[in-house]
Amino acid sequence: MKIIIGLGNKGKEYENTYHNCGFMVVDELLQSFGVHKGKKECDAEVFECNINGEKVLFAKPQTYMNNSGISYAALQKKYKVESKDIAVIHDDMDIERGLIRIRDAGSAGSHNGMKSILAYASETNFVRFRVGIGRPDNGQLFVDYVLSKIPKNSETFEGIKKCALAVKEYISGESFETVRTKYSK
Repeated sequence: MKIIIGLGNKGKEYENTYHNCGFMVVDELLQSFGVHKGKKECDAEVFECNINGEKVLFAKPQTYMNNSGISYAALQKKYKVESKDIAVIHDDMDIERGLIRIRDAGSAGSHNGMKSILAYASETNFVRFRVGIGRPDNGQLFVDYVLSKIPKNSETFEGIKKCALAVKEYISGESFETVRTKYSK
């Protein structure tokens, strides 16, 4: 079993914002697998499907970004999944727009959602899919930038699609190293 957790903020006002890249990748995956109905549990919207004979849960924490660890810990405990079988998807300002990076360890950097997860996680060897959003171009404060709407022509949307493809290959049985080598820049 695998759990794929896309980070973001619930609510209409946060749709299509940089900080919701994790939610957007999960939405792309759900659409590609034809999954439409979910349930609320563990402080998240949870969607289940079977991929190549393996149960996969997709989760969108509803705790707001800065408390994502609450949902992460609840899902891990309820489903008794080892951290190596959990993947977290989130935005990253230190990566150029349109690029993604994939890691199986590391720090939270400046990302508050990841800081929360690391505070709640029993182990830190979960997979991280990071979507590059770049830094604000106009001197905008970081908090205002990550909560701003992604412009329609932004390379960030290409990163979201690329990340969804990478996650799809990963959960379909491709090795972590193969996926990382192919997609991570």
